[in-house]
Amino acid sequence: EGCGNGACTNELCASCLGFQPLDHNAAAIRALELYKINTKLCDLHPSAAFPDNNSAEDTQPALLGDCHGKMTDNLFPPREDFREVHYLTEEKVYEILSICEGKKDYSPLIRVIGRIFSSTDGLVQSFRKDKEQHPNTKEQHPNTKEQHPNTKEQRKTHQAKDEDKDEDDKERTTAMEQESEASASMEGATGSTENRLGPVEVSVDIEAVRRVYNRLLSNEKMESAFLNALVYLTPNVELDLTYLDVYDTNPDYLNIFIIVMENSSLHSPEYLEMAMPLFCKCMSKLPLPALAKLTCLWSQYSVEHIRRMMETFQQLITYTVTLPLRYLIHLVFYANVLGGDFDTGHNEEEEEEPPSSELTLQELLGEERRNKNGPRVDPLEKELGIRTLDCRRPLIPFEEFVNEPLNDVLEMDKDFTFFKVDSESKFSFQSCPFILNACTKSLGLYYDNRISMYSERRITALYSLVQGQQLNPYLRLKVRRDHIIDDALVRLEMIAIENPADLRKQLFVEFEGEQGVDEGGVSKEFFQLVLEEMFNPDIGMFTYDEFTKLFWFNPPSLENEAQFTLIGIVLGLAIYNNCILDVHFPMVVYRKLMGKKGTYLDLTDSHPVQYQSLKELLDYEGDVEEDMMITFQISQTDLFGDPITYDLKENGDKIPVSVDNRKEFVSLYSDYILNKSVERQFKAFRRGFQMVTNESPLKCLFRPEEVELLICGSRNLDFHALEETTEYDGGYNKDCHIIKDFWETVHSFGEEDKRLFLQFTTGTDRAPVGGLGKLKMIIAKNGPDTDRLPTSHTCFNALLLPEYDTKEKLKERLLKAITYAKGFGML
Repeated sequence: EGCGNGACTNELCASCLGFQPLDHNAAAIRALELYKINTKLCDLHPSAAFPDNNSAEDTQPALLGDCHGKMTDNLFPPREDFREVHYLTEEKVYEILSICEGKKDYSPLIRVIGRIFSSTDGLVQSFRKDKEQHPNTKEQHPNTKEQHPNTKEQRKTHQAKDEDKDEDDKERTTAMEQESEASASMEGATGSTENRLGPVEVSVDIEAVRRVYNRLLSNEKMESAFLNALVYLTPNVELDLTYLDVYDTNPDYLNIFIIVMENSSLHSPEYLEMAMPLFCKCMSKLPLPALAKLTCLWSQYSVEHIRRMMETFQQLITYTVTLPLRYLIHLVFYANVLGGDFDTGHNEEEEEEPPSSELTLQELLGEERRNKNGPRVDPLEKELGIRTLDCRRPLIPFEEFVNEPLNDVLEMDKDFTFFKVDSESKFSFQSCPFILNACTKSLGLYYDNRISMYSERRITALYSLVQGQQLNPYLRLKVRRDHIIDDALVRLEMIAIENPADLRKQLFVEFEGEQGVDEGGVSKEFFQLVLEEMFNPDIGMFTYDEFTKLFWFNPPSLENEAQFTLIGIVLGLAIYNNCILDVHFPMVVYRKLMGKKGTYLDLTDSHPVQYQSLKELLDYEGDVEEDMMITFQISQTDLFGDPITYDLKENGDKIPVSVDNRKEFVSLYSDYILNKSVERQFKAFRRGFQMVTNESPLKCLFRPEEVELLICGSRNLDFHALEETTEYDGGYNKDCHIIKDFWETVHSFGEEDKRLFLQFTTGTDRAPVGGLGKLKMIIAKNGPDTDRLPTSHTCFNALLLPEYDTKEKLKERLLKAITYAKGFGML
């Protein structure tokens, strides 16, 4: 811009007549070169080039030189600086843009954008709503620098007081958790959440901000201005939030984050590299109420806007991998949950164990369990008063939040250590379980279970030393095949009564009269046999729906609670010992295990006939009372086929169902079918499940559908993926003739034979979490051609295959092996 003196003769001054114009990059390089040799600056000259300024103190100085001669106004016309603009409105932006378009020079608007968007005060005051829209907003002077305490001098003073920012972060996290706990103790989860989820009022006009961004970001130079301004803005914001508690004194400080996050270019590589990491660090320093308010505001956005922010944070995670986004991706995730269909009621009652006054050996030896009261809850989740489990249908499917590139590179052993041992000072992606897929989380759960087994083994050894007890570091079950339920029930019931902690030891099963050593395969067989017996319809514990192919608790069952507790223990032990079960429950069972009662929507897969009937009742447009003649009394049959009645309300037989009360009838009927009628059976079942999993991070890591996948595995069998991951031993390799014949034979099998082969080789006919590609199968050579059948080590997923001469003989021997395989022996 020069010194403003039209008569300047300094060749290095832009006001000089002979000065050759430079682009921005060339001017920046020249300025750095001159600064390096300590070139002096010339005095500012009050000329016609700055007609709107009373003085030249705020203009850019040029380099010093002898100033002689004169410059005509028509060669260097006056340039508008808009120095009087201290904040922006939509109208002001368009006004400046119109002037720039007329002169075909956008530099004035670029300077204004750079100045306002790099100033915390300017951005807080920008794009305010009209007074009519926001009557409670007090009039503030546009230039608040003197009123607002957040000056550079104060920032430097506060920064000098404490250089160790990590300590501040730790203290802030602790304060946030305490603040959240106080909030949760004063308000119940149900009801208070609805109050928070009303319209969130902010002083910034979000629609105006979006229109301005859409208008300006089409210009490449404007985009650079926004980027550079954000880079300069973030250090000041970080200091404000770290040392000045600006949000407490001025809640409108949140406007900065609202305005910046509306920028649709935040996902671009330039932002991800230069600006977003620092900006996210600033956002993470917002106090918990501010984060909650921001989440509630975003929950009112459209799916398109939430998806754009989700993709921005996901790209940032992929780009940086280790960036601590502890609360940031949570904001978008919880906004997605809040904006969807959710239900904070209908929670299963937790059975709390009475506190014991006796000191345990673990406490005496400093071995007190870390998760005795369950996993820690996210403070933001507490502040919002909701859980992921409360969400029926989010705005964006949960699966879209999974970051597959992150899952591919995440070192789960290190991340688990941060999550379990050093969670206060180290960031773990397991604190953001929604961005991890079920396969990655199952690996974390596996580590947790193994460490728990080793801990129980160590405690057992200490007990044997201190109290002289017999050393028994494992959970050993010796059962007879023909009395498997009686043997398992008696043994597990004794353990559950005497010392439930023994259920968290590593399981070893031995079948009486058989030589198999349990390295995992015998346990799989044990689980399968127990389930086949317990789910046998002749026993009457469960009912089987031929249409859905699913089991449900039999309300009039005469079996005692111990039987249902055993089923729960078996499911828990299967998860704990990394076994897959052939269980066929509707999804509502897993929701109930995680803490939610069944509702009308859960009838879709558990009781589809009743669901359809109730749906027709809700949709009926005629006279419900006269046409259907239903009352609040329902009838069922007992175990012997005799009818029994149940009043959904007091004197239900005298209360007809009408248009006005049919929703209540549907709610009460669903509650009876899914909850009250099976309350005794399900409580016992859940009690057994929690005996094994109550100290596990299962609840905080997995959603109900993922728990089903964890227990049951995947029914989608991709044998081509299994072929790709199979390893070979004993002289075989993938190019051997018999191996090629083997895979051609397996691929030619029908669905049932494929499941039999998987059962024969691995001990289960289901694929593990992540599919068959995650299964490490080994095919080993077992001698030359012979009439012997193939054999397997289910503990190690190993198939011992003789080198048969022909493909036909290979198929015949293999089919016979998988069809008649039962029992264990020593090879």
